Amino acid sequence: MRIIRFLLRKEFLQIFRNKAMLPILFVMPVIQLLVLSFAATYELKEVDFALLDMDQSRVSRELAAKFQSTGYFNLQAETFDRNKAMEWLDAGRVSLIIIVPPDFEEDLTNGREAPVQLIIDAVDGSTAGLIQSYSASILNDLNAEKQLELKIKSADPAVVQAKTINLIPQNWYNPDLDYITFMVPGILVVLVSMIGLFLSGMNIVREQEIGTIEQLNVTPIRKYQFMVGKLLPFWIIGMFDLLVGLALARYGFHIPFLGNLATILVVAGIFLVVIQSLGLLISTMTNTQQQAMFIAWFIMVVFILLGGLFTPIESMPGWAQNITLANPVAYFIKIMRMVLLKGAGWQEIQVMVYTLIGMGSVLLMVSINRYKKTTG
Repeated sequence: MRIIRFLLRKEFLQIFRNKAMLPILFVMPVIQLLVLSFAATYELKEVDFALLDMDQSRVSRELAAKFQSTGYFNLQAETFDRNKAMEWLDAGRVSLIIIVPPDFEEDLTNGREAPVQLIIDAVDGSTAGLIQSYSASILNDLNAEKQLELKIKSADPAVVQAKTINLIPQNWYNPDLDYITFMVPGILVVLVSMIGLFLSGMNIVREQEIGTIEQLNVTPIRKYQFMVGKLLPFWIIGMFDLLVGLALARYGFHIPFLGNLATILVVAGIFLVVIQSLGLLISTMTNTQQQAMFIAWFIMVVFILLGGLFTPIESMPGWAQNITLANPVAYFIKIMRMVLLKGAGWQEIQVMVYTLIGMGSVLLMVSINRYKKTTG
């Protein structure tokens, strides 16, 4: 224990003497959490649209008002010139053109087909899909209202009201459909992963560059003591950063904590061992910190893109879903969301935790053997 204590003291002294590393450890995670939580979102905020109202009726004005009242659509301009509207779309001034044909109100109120044309800028496919979905919902609401008015005019109002079905949707786990609530747990996982992978990935190779690895090799330090001395300091710092991030998520972003915090911390401790073991493996395979950084960054990008942070794993092609089975980031993101937002317990996450334990054991053994082979 005395040797491990001295190793830990040495590692912490090196960390806190490195002025360039301190902002990476303590400032970068907070800034990235604040920035990414608002920037990394597919939520539709505001869409500028142009209106070609050829009907100029009460219903057509009601339609335009419905779009604006949602808070997502902003009427940028009105015109009767289709070519002019297309110029605005090509110039990026608007993302949507709504064309209301003549006799729109008359057709709608008399039960005839009343088409409305939507022209959407689809350069950004995901945004275009959201615009189409939101627009369809607004048009369906208007159509339902007018159909109900038709029934009231043609039948006994009391009978119509009695037969009307009111749907009251209720969303579980994220009642307000707030995208930040969905994103913050995943972003926390990414930040902890970056700290664990990058810093541990440069750990041993940094010793090689400054020439202290030879001094360590001639000491009576055992392999497990060396690995504990390398892993534990960054493990402690990673857990500290996670606690800061969780506090910011709870009190800054008001993320619901429905599950057990102790469960999150236990799984986070296991996950950090997995990521740091991978980092140590990278460190034993490289000769410079720059090489270690490039390899770690490549792996981290793959982990993030295939981790379910931005794109649901279920919507990925089959081969990509198979790759995610070996992605520890994907498991921890899912666990974080399940525990924090759904209140999941051990019964629901135990298979994923055992998988992480298996990954960590294999990577740790491989990194120890690799270190022995390259420095022994």
